[in-house]
Amino acid sequence: MKFFIDTANLKQIQEAQHLGVLDGVTTNPSLMAKEGITGRDSILKHYQNICEIVEGDVSAEVIGTQFEDMIKEGEELAKLHPQIVVKIPMIKDGVKAIKYFTDKGIKTNCTLVFSSGQALLAAKAGATYVSPFIGRLDDVSTDGLSLIQEIRQIYDNFNFKTEILAASVRHTMHVVNCAKIGADVMTGPLSSIEGLLKHPLTDNGLQKFLEDAQSLGI
Repeated sequence: MKFFIDTANLKQIQEAQHLGVLDGVTTNPSLMAKEGITGRDSILKHYQNICEIVEGDVSAEVIGTQFEDMIKEGEELAKLHPQIVVKIPMIKDGVKAIKYFTDKGIKTNCTLVFSSGQALLAAKAGATYVSPFIGRLDDVSTDGLSLIQEIRQIYDNFNFKTEILAASVRHTMHVVNCAKIGADVMTGPLSSIEGLLKHPLTDNGLQKFLEDAQSLGI
């Protein structure tokens, strides 16, 4: 499974990159705003800065909701860097835009997916990634992981090449469970990745090894 980090914070992206397991980055307008990045030129430059840190795909989201606006924005984003993936919302004009970009050889990430039917449409249009938001489904007492399972079955049934990008990942068990049920990619905060490192038996075992080594004069 690929590991993406969901942030616009360059320091966190660098930390994940240095860990050696990072495969890409996802961003959105909310994450840009959180970093205090405003203005079109600043946002575009920030995307370029992210691409200089990582080697994998970097999702950059369009703001427009009309077909023509999404095409204009998406083409501008795609020209920034070969790693850019144009992030498109799951709406009617969004599906049309995904098909347009697919025919142009431009990678896309269909975002704000909350049903298997939406995921099916995205795959039919040729999306590179589909992003079901499992954490947000959990927030409204719906099992987000079940949606991942449904999409996996549908994609396997018809050999769709669209990758399932489990989004809105909140914690380490989301990551582990997504891996178990066949998500191709997870995207979440740095804490959800670094949390996989932690186990009390590892800490206790290392402490014992160090104590024994000290007693041996090593």
